[in-house]
Amino acid sequence: MFVRIVKMSFHLKHVDEFSAMFHQKKEFIRASNGCKLLELYQDKNNPEIFFTYSYWDAEEDLENYRNSELFKSVWSQTKRYFNDKPLAWSVDKKVSLL
Repeated sequence: MFVRIVKMSFHLKHVDEFSAMFHQKKEFIRASNGCKLLELYQDKNNPEIFFTYSYWDAEEDLENYRNSELFKSVWSQTKRYFNDKPLAWSVDKKVSLL
């Protein structure tokens, strides 16, 4: 399993639109094969900055999602709201204490 972290920065006027779109699509994204967890975070000090955390069984699962019609439609809408280039990392979880 690995974690995908994506940092996105939006024009403030589009934050509500992005949030509404994410809430409409989140269940479909989470239902993608191999996706075990999906979370959305908003920065406490800068409301324009969001992060998504998603847990995937395998890199192939993430790639299959990224090549899906669902991702293409979500991403094409999302990128219209950006005020900066998004950043993404794929990381291996080393420790988790719950």
